[in-house]
Amino acid sequence: MSALHYQIKKFLFISAFVFSAHICQNSAYAENISQENMITNSIGMKFILIQAGKFMMGSKLTPEEIKEKYGGDAKWYNDESPQHEVTITTSYYIQSTEVTQGQWKAVMGVNPSGLKNCGVTCPIEKVSWFDVEEFINRLNQKEDTNTYRLPTEAEWEYACRAGSSTEFYFGDDKNKLEYYAWNNSNSDDWTHRVNLKRPNAWGLYDMHGNVWEWCQDWYSEYPSGPVTDPAGPETGSQRVSRGGSWRSAAMFCRSPHRYGVDPNFRRPTRGFRLVKNR
Repeated sequence: MSALHYQIKKFLFISAFVFSAHICQNSAYAENISQENMITNSIGMKFILIQAGKFMMGSKLTPEEIKEKYGGDAKWYNDESPQHEVTITTSYYIQSTEVTQGQWKAVMGVNPSGLKNCGVTCPIEKVSWFDVEEFINRLNQKEDTNTYRLPTEAEWEYACRAGSSTEFYFGDDKNKLEYYAWNNSNSDDWTHRVNLKRPNAWGLYDMHGNVWEWCQDWYSEYPSGPVTDPAGPETGSQRVSRGGSWRSAAMFCRSPHRYGVDPNFRRPTRGFRLVKNR
């Protein structure tokens, strides 16, 4: 065997080992989630129980500190302050992945995705906030319930952080984001199948990247002090979107980052995940 052939075989072996280890690690994360804390609905959506609790919402860094670390304009980060204590008094179930194209079609009968070639296990996108509300209404009717809804912004960040206080749920090192998220550094300008990247400590996938996720709240400035079960203002012009997407730089995928969007907005970067009341 030539030295070149040996190096090629060595490279292929190591690559296969790393990929297998990555799959096993994701499986190990999933096994740590008790089956008692997970439910699956009639169309295969998996939900994980999130217990009530407290956390610090928003970034602990100032806009200037974030700009220094990630670049860009500091105005992008002003709405992440002030960091404030939030109490979630009621436990809830949240979907372990983003809603997929297949799940959307099972309820709505059509697939409006702009990236259909990605496949039925990829996240649905190109849906407005109002489209999502119609999906929720039909899913509730389908299962004869009224328990499905979008997460509040506070519920979303609480679930994303999974007990962490860092800029990402895995820590502060943006160079590790590639292991947890599809974003502009590794997506090849495309969405990807849900749950391929590493989940957070509570078993939730793609809370960073893949597609931005609609929340229930109207967008508004943060309060200056502690709050309990915040749900945003009663009216507004933009709905909150969280998590970043396959087109986003690392700074937009951070746990505290938030974005206000016209609820009529439809783009291949915008999707969602659901909450189910207990």
